[in-house]
Amino acid sequence: MLRYSVTVFLWVALGFGSGCARTVLVSEASPVRIGPETRGKVYTLVDGEWRMSPHLVTLPEGWYCVPPSFVEVGGE
Repeated sequence: MLRYSVTVFLWVALGFGSGCARTVLVSEASPVRIGPETRGKVYTLVDGEWRMSPHLVTLPEGWYCVPPSFVEVGGE
């Protein structure tokens, strides 16, 4: 019985552990809209260089998140 319990526990742990991979939500096909209470770090363009924010920011619900091909940045 103990062996069965350990086996089940390991399979469940592996299932949860496999969900920790990086996920890219914005495909090249279309933009997505930001949901409620979304927080994260963002990049801003400063003097032609993309810099990550040092702190988490709250993203307003309803804003759009688009893939890089949707945005034209000078010099790129």
